[in-house]
Amino acid sequence: MSSLFWRPAGNEATQAMAVSKKVMTREEWEKKLNDVKIRKEDMNTLVMNFLVTEGYVEAAEKFLKESGTEPAMDLATITDRMAVKKAVQNGNVEDAIEKVNDLNPEILDTNPQLFFHLQQQRMIELIRNGKIEEALEFAQEELAPRGEENQSFLEELERTVALLAFEDVSNCPLRDLLDISQRVKTASEVNAAILTSQSHEKDPKLPSLLKMLIWAQNQLDEKAAYPRINDLSKATLEDPAV
Repeated sequence: MSSLFWRPAGNEATQAMAVSKKVMTREEWEKKLNDVKIRKEDMNTLVMNFLVTEGYVEAAEKFLKESGTEPAMDLATITDRMAVKKAVQNGNVEDAIEKVNDLNPEILDTNPQLFFHLQQQRMIELIRNGKIEEALEFAQEELAPRGEENQSFLEELERTVALLAFEDVSNCPLRDLLDISQRVKTASEVNAAILTSQSHEKDPKLPSLLKMLIWAQNQLDEKAAYPRINDLSKATLEDPAV
């Protein structure tokens, strides 16, 4: 076959791509990283943004004393927001709804999806506690009317009601609804809604930057072999396999 139409296949293609990549030594890469100047004040602001958005009041107060970095919001307002978040995470949804209404009744009035998810969580907690008849009645009276108004709500409602069909919900296919992660998900949604109502950013900047780092490394992987960060929790550079 003419070499004009020859293409490397399998491992040969992979090897050909690897050869074409630029290889960066650790020394070269660290020099480039050191050439990027980041102000300490900007890093401190990023840390404080994460602490106040996620509601770590005590840590934010200590960081304020140590770094002098002023938070973008009154730390006193975080306590009430965290009380709501903690109530949801503990399964006390009725208490959480009362606390949200005390903060600002418009939050739930103007956010039907959030209110539905809180009511859905209430039903999940009833099922978790073995109050099956009460859960069924609650679904019919509180959730079904909302499901009829919104198709996405109806699908979530049907999935939640399906828990009632299993005697042992801890081993059923829908057990993820009873997992603590479901409470955390609902609590995070409430937290974001309260922040938005207070004209604050609902998401911390740090996770977005970490996602951007992962994306940038994936893009660069196609063009170069370089020391990369594989474990974000340690942030250590690992030499490329070449």
